[in-house]
Amino acid sequence: MAKANTTELLEALAAEIGDNVYIDIAKWHLYLSNAKLHTVVAEKVYPLITAKKPVEENDVIQVLESIPVKIGGGRRELPLIDLLPLQCQVNLVDILEKYQREI
Repeated sequence: MAKANTTELLEALAAEIGDNVYIDIAKWHLYLSNAKLHTVVAEKVYPLITAKKPVEENDVIQVLESIPVKIGGGRRELPLIDLLPLQCQVNLVDILEKYQREI
């Protein structure tokens, strides 16, 4: 991959997250790119892929717990982790591990 700079890496990471990770609501899949959450997630997980230690699922879960998602027109907020199916969490960890290997 050898991205030239952080901005390019973040954009590529956000695009991949947005295309592969979704929120599941009543069996409807809303991809993070459509929900406009892919960039926020990429920015928050970026330190995990640039760290010297391998990406760990618990660290990813902590990041997802820290991202609030407004629902009901903003009347309530839920942590993003509560809206992602388990397979999407696994996909996100896999994406991060791939990026960490390639940078």
